[in-house]
Amino acid sequence: MTPVVFGIAGGTASGKSTVARALVERLGEDCLWLTHDRYYRSIPKELAHNPAAFNFDHPDSLETSRMVCDLAALRSGETVRVPEYDFATHLRRPERDWDTLKPHSVIVVEGILVLSDAHLRAQMDHKVFVYAPDDVRLARRVLRDIRERGRHVDDVITQYLTTVRPMHEAFVAPSQAEADLVLDGTKEVDDLVAKLLGLLP
Repeated sequence: MTPVVFGIAGGTASGKSTVARALVERLGEDCLWLTHDRYYRSIPKELAHNPAAFNFDHPDSLETSRMVCDLAALRSGETVRVPEYDFATHLRRPERDWDTLKPHSVIVVEGILVLSDAHLRAQMDHKVFVYAPDDVRLARRVLRDIRERGRHVDDVITQYLTTVRPMHEAFVAPSQAEADLVLDGTKEVDDLVAKLLGLLP
């Protein structure tokens, strides 16, 4: 049986990962969560000591073509080896450390840019965009990066203004038009997940 694939996109701190995680938890062992973040390319060596200078929000920072191939293989019932990315070093881990993933009846593909690529969209049965106002997303990102990633507020806002916001406007926000379903990321997560569960056969 061909897996049902959900593509869940949205701006930074819109709530997309929260929705994806809750959906995966509700479906349990029947569901596989495949994040676009796994497919980040290693940061160029010349920027290794200054990662803030790298644009992590541009589509070219991700090897989406590999994700398309992996997803197509999973949909065909094949087992795949998928990349593992080290966010501490900003490098892709050696292939020996990659994860082996088997097909599941439901696959959740999640990331800010997963609806911006036509080849990736073609692998999806349901294309979902989680929307939240810009001020809400910025506030959430600042709090998250300070609490969870030990960053300073000045650095978070500088990155947001330099790359996150421009890339959102150029690539992420326009991809909302490709969605079959737009969810309000400020609403209760259980209600949003219920809408997604209602799409399953």
